[in-house]
Amino acid sequence: MRESEIAKIDAFLGTLQHLSIHTRKAYAGDLAFFLNYCKELDVVKWQDLDGRQVRGYITQRHRQGTGGRSLRRNLSSIRAFYKYLLAKGEVTKNPAEGITTPKTEKRLPKTLDVDQTSRLVEIKGDKALTLRDRAILELMYSSGLRLAECVSLDIYSVDIRDGLVTVTGKGNKTRKVPVGNYALDAVGAWLKVRPQLAALDETALFVSTRGKRISARSVQQRMRHWALKQGLDTNVHPHMLRHSFATHLLESSGDLRAVQELLGHADISTTQVYTSLDFQHLASVYDQTHPRARKK
Repeated sequence: MRESEIAKIDAFLGTLQHLSIHTRKAYAGDLAFFLNYCKELDVVKWQDLDGRQVRGYITQRHRQGTGGRSLRRNLSSIRAFYKYLLAKGEVTKNPAEGITTPKTEKRLPKTLDVDQTSRLVEIKGDKALTLRDRAILELMYSSGLRLAECVSLDIYSVDIRDGLVTVTGKGNKTRKVPVGNYALDAVGAWLKVRPQLAALDETALFVSTRGKRISARSVQQRMRHWALKQGLDTNVHPHMLRHSFATHLLESSGDLRAVQELLGHADISTTQVYTSLDFQHLASVYDQTHPRARKK
């Protein structure tokens, strides 16, 4: 592959500044794998690539054990790159169009039940770090926040009086999400002691012991710490609280569109995975309670 062609990947990635850093890293990783594949085929220019070769790349990744979601993202990255090249007049076709990924079994997200969630978030203590951690846990569960959304909150993001949090999600899209009373109380308690940790010029809502914005890695570590301390026998991670928020809300309301809005999903098909979880719950209740659900 010519150096001038390789440089076009960097130019494309430079147009993605509106996306989150995680999404940009995913695009870069996907295209790096694809570039290595093209080098193995001795492809000289992007224009030379055809659909058969792209299909071969996806097949190769599938045989190497890459999962369905990752394969779809790989293909999406290639399509987006070629759309950029088409717009620039660098190629005349998009060889990734019309190609589908192998079907794989859809894995449902793991969730905590209501009792487990309550046990996790109801941590005791009045030390600053404990109050901070409880506020993080309560807010993530109360409003279904992504980890990146939570750590990016500023002190003015939560409106205590109106019970709302303003969140900047994927694609820099902003949404307002209700905050429950337990979470509001927890955030209020944290704000009273926040000056003990926060640097004077720090605007982040949640800060580390160094006084600066808390990192995503720190939240992950603190959540694992509290899960063990609260006696949960499952591997708890931040996104599990978001999954639990969506599942519990859907079980109670059955309103898929409302859950979509609260989660900030652009496509309702992303939210529909929780209907499978809800059905599992309903089926379990039926099996356990209906007098003729099972043969004796």
